[in-house]
Amino acid sequence: MMTFALAGNQNCGKTTLFNQLTGSNQHVGNFPGVTVDKKEGVIRDHHTGEHHHGPRSWGHPRHRRKDIPQPEQAVVVDLPGIYSLSPYTAEEIVTRDFLIQEKPDGIINIVDATNIERNLYLSMQLMELNIPMVIALNMMDEMRANGSTVDILKLEQELGVPVVPISAAKNEGIDELIEHALRAAEHKELPKRQDFCTGAVHRCIHSLAHVVEDHAAAIGVPPRFAATKLVEGDKPMIQQLKLTENELELAEHSIQEMEAELGTDREAALADMRYTFIEKLCSDTVFKNGESREHMRSVRIDQILTGKYLAIPMFLLIMLLVFWLTFGVIGSFLSDLLSLGIDQVTAWVDAGLTAYGINPVVHSLIIDGVFAGVGSVLSFLPIIVTLFFFLSMLEDSGYMARVAFVMDKLLRKIGLSGRSFVPMLIGFGCSVPAIMATRTLASDRDRKMTILLTPFMSCSAKLPIYAVFTAAFFPKYGALVMMLLYVMGMAIGIVCALIMKSTLYKGNPVPFVMELPNYRLPSLKSVGLLMWDKAKDFLTRAFTVIFVATIVIWFLQTFDTRFNVVADSSASMLAGLGRIIAPIFAPLGFTDWRASTALITGFSAKEAVVSTMAVLTGTSVANLGTALAAIFTPLSAFSFLTFSLLYTPCVAAIAAVRREMNSGLAALWVAFAQCAVAWICAAVVFQVGSLLFS
Repeated sequence: MMTFALAGNQNCGKTTLFNQLTGSNQHVGNFPGVTVDKKEGVIRDHHTGEHHHGPRSWGHPRHRRKDIPQPEQAVVVDLPGIYSLSPYTAEEIVTRDFLIQEKPDGIINIVDATNIERNLYLSMQLMELNIPMVIALNMMDEMRANGSTVDILKLEQELGVPVVPISAAKNEGIDELIEHALRAAEHKELPKRQDFCTGAVHRCIHSLAHVVEDHAAAIGVPPRFAATKLVEGDKPMIQQLKLTENELELAEHSIQEMEAELGTDREAALADMRYTFIEKLCSDTVFKNGESREHMRSVRIDQILTGKYLAIPMFLLIMLLVFWLTFGVIGSFLSDLLSLGIDQVTAWVDAGLTAYGINPVVHSLIIDGVFAGVGSVLSFLPIIVTLFFFLSMLEDSGYMARVAFVMDKLLRKIGLSGRSFVPMLIGFGCSVPAIMATRTLASDRDRKMTILLTPFMSCSAKLPIYAVFTAAFFPKYGALVMMLLYVMGMAIGIVCALIMKSTLYKGNPVPFVMELPNYRLPSLKSVGLLMWDKAKDFLTRAFTVIFVATIVIWFLQTFDTRFNVVADSSASMLAGLGRIIAPIFAPLGFTDWRASTALITGFSAKEAVVSTMAVLTGTSVANLGTALAAIFTPLSAFSFLTFSLLYTPCVAAIAAVRREMNSGLAALWVAFAQCAVAWICAAVVFQVGSLLFS
């Protein structure tokens, strides 16, 4: 089976092209040993008799062969968006390791035609790997609309690799791209030109290529690629080459001679060499008709959305609209519909089991365990899908990249980069997709810090707890208490970030570099595939982790220590566990076993806290306030809210932490640390409150 690597800069249409190449024949995982997304899929079948061609300015007729491999034999791996093959970020390391170690049969290098000068810098480095390669010149529809053209023939001749003009968003040129990629891989058509340098850089690279030739062959990389990495001072590559002291001294001498002759440092010399070639190439092949309409439109929009004074207010308004539509209109409406459906199915199954006369314990397991537990979680599926629909629309449009820049300055003060903002924002909806969203972060340090801080953002699953307790104890100040809880979560998160910055995760966040794309209409296909991917992931969790957790809670709530079915839940193992734990919460102001038991069930899902309190007090959720008044005072109720706000989100979130950090120990540490922080903060609230109001 042939394997193709899809490589390119960020925001060049790579995801859209990947979706066009593979359709629904794709799956998502992680690259071995890291938490960076690995998307791969089977290249779709294409019509051998129909090919998408643009106008004459796009390209030229090509001889077409019929003996190319069938696309069912080809898999494409979507590599993370990068700007170079230097090992500075997790994405760059993953991409380089895949290209060097996995040795794909071909590279599909996607290049943004509207920003060709910047994109070709990566292309030149990819060509040095001496792997069959095709350049997909994307967004040619925008070039054409602006009256600009590209001389594809000359560009192809100068670069020495096939160049196929495409528009991934409009599915134009995709068939021709597939055909040329398959042909290049089958016939091992290597880049015809890799030497783009002149003068001192030329002499230095060629002398180093001779020095490292044997060592490069031993690790399976081309001598020229190894030589350029030696010039850049690429430590991982230097270690892999295992050069002798004499060879290292000889290489250093050659590099210093080059620096002395050019009057610049080694990395700048390489960059100047590449950009000198790119500038000349573009002046001969790219003919732009002034500033593009897309860029002018983006500048006008940015005056409103990212202006000095309007950026944050506009962002807050947009996100307020997104959350209102998600949690107040569309998502909640669909969630209520699904809940009604689940309730109806539950009623039918309940009636069927009763009519069948099934064992009462099995009946309780199915209805009170599986349907009640998994069903309540499934009802949140529309909310998560709706939230990701809006967020992916904002991402695809180019807006989220700008938001990250706006927030970068603020987040940098607590040790994070602007990229951390989006996952933390999603955390207000649900911690699980928020933790998953940390995959977009550039460094392992930033990713882990963000994962640890995201659960402090109050997720929507805690709203039922807030609603019941504020209605019962703070009816006149409900909105103020709710706002105070949200602010408290953010404040505690900032304090923890500052502590981690100076202890566990010392150092500075990775410099935040991103090329802001023009505003574009989102691709509905890409948005749809993302929604399906998130829905599938959520359903997988619902029927694995959450399924097991609900059965365990049902078991503990149904049986006593002698495994007899209890008539009253106060005699269950769950109640016994609650009584053991209850003294721990005494400094927090609540010692009733029912309160601690409700917090235990909250580990499965925060909504379970309210339902457990209703079951244990023998009342409905609507009348729960009266029952709670016998267990809590207003101060201990606020302490309970503080603990609920800050303690471990849920089993699903901990499972997400385990998967994203690739460590069960780390997940347990997160669960313990969050409980400890929650206990300390709730104890401070109650003890200080007792002193002030005694």
